[in-house]
Amino acid sequence: MSETLFIRAKDIAEEMGVSEAYGYKLIRQLNNELKEQGFVTVQGRLSRQYFEERIYGTKAKEEDK
Repeated sequence: MSETLFIRAKDIAEEMGVSEAYGYKLIRQLNNELKEQGFVTVQGRLSRQYFEERIYGTKAKEEDK
């Protein structure tokens, strides 16, 4: 996957080994979290940075250093 600003359901499906439909479900869920925090979201796309923080915990790992 290229390092773009946003990730799509197809990319999520490939990276996580899930269906594209589940990728869309995950995008909706995480975009709703971002909306609650006051961020602007794009339907069908998700911030790659937020995806990696929520799925892989990259933010927590960086704070431990």
